[in-house]
Amino acid sequence: MIHVGLDMHKKFSEVAIMKSDGKLLDRRRLIHADKRGIHNYFSQLPTPVTVTMESTRTWYWLYELLEEYAEVKLANPRKVRLIAEAKLKTDKIDARTLAHLERTGFLPESYIPPREIRDRRELLRYRASLVTIRTGVKNRAHALLDKLGVIHPFSDLFRRAGRKFLASLELRPLYRRALDGYLQLITWLEDLEREATAEITKTIKDNADAKRLMTIPGVGVITANLLLSEIGDIDRFPSAKKLCSYGSLTPGTKQSSDHIWNGPIGRKGNLYIKCAMIEAAQHATHMDPAVGAFYEKLRISKGNAKARVAVARKLLTAVYYILKRKEEYKANSLCTIHLGKPAALPGHRRG
Repeated sequence: MIHVGLDMHKKFSEVAIMKSDGKLLDRRRLIHADKRGIHNYFSQLPTPVTVTMESTRTWYWLYELLEEYAEVKLANPRKVRLIAEAKLKTDKIDARTLAHLERTGFLPESYIPPREIRDRRELLRYRASLVTIRTGVKNRAHALLDKLGVIHPFSDLFRRAGRKFLASLELRPLYRRALDGYLQLITWLEDLEREATAEITKTIKDNADAKRLMTIPGVGVITANLLLSEIGDIDRFPSAKKLCSYGSLTPGTKQSSDHIWNGPIGRKGNLYIKCAMIEAAQHATHMDPAVGAFYEKLRISKGNAKARVAVARKLLTAVYYILKRKEEYKANSLCTIHLGKPAALPGHRRG
């Protein structure tokens, strides 16, 4: 067995080739622009070969290039660093470290979804990015109007009536040009979003899990399929709490003696799931009386933001049990049946 550690950078990768007994056979740098050279190098290695690389934002292309020649594993960067410090007495994560961890069985692997799911995930993420950009442009248009002291009665300023109002405003040429530019951008982004939505609709199969998720208040066809693509195999999560942690909806904790302090939720985890569930939570409070009552109780004591996160965590817990048990959402029961005792909220102290 040949064990390959691959330390991936933007323009090159450092490679370490190691035998099963730990003997280093080769170390070299592979230039990413030379795809043919990478092909040739890995094709001549004696089989079987296992390649280990860190899960970075650019791993897709190299993974798909190498899977023809080897079993490719993705290492969890945070966990690799902790294990390397404890086992190898170094805080430097390089190609040799990755090969050592895989060879000795200490490698913490990241989940690799099948290509079909990866492709669907990228399409859904593309649409989500368009929505984010469009929201940012709308916010800039609102900021411009606020700067000019423009007051309007519209709940959505960018629909037909609101746009007619904006076109009627008498503004200095500088501001007129800026506002018209923002409106053109919004229109263009809306067109791109509709095209992406149509493409997603075509690629979505008649999925029973998606239909069950759509019974959750606030979860539509796009959100349901985004959750399925981002979660992947639900069995890789041993509990609903683990899924909520992956979805970046659990508070950080600090422990001292017999006291545990829960801090704010962080940005470690899958932010696509986090954003989708918080958006769903905004609708669920109006659609399910039990969820609405739960939200109102927490809103009074904890504030809007923390209450909405708590609802999102409840909804993601429901997602877990729906996918595990193959059952539909039970209206008016989420806050009593699915979770039982309410989860600790950010800033809540348990002792």
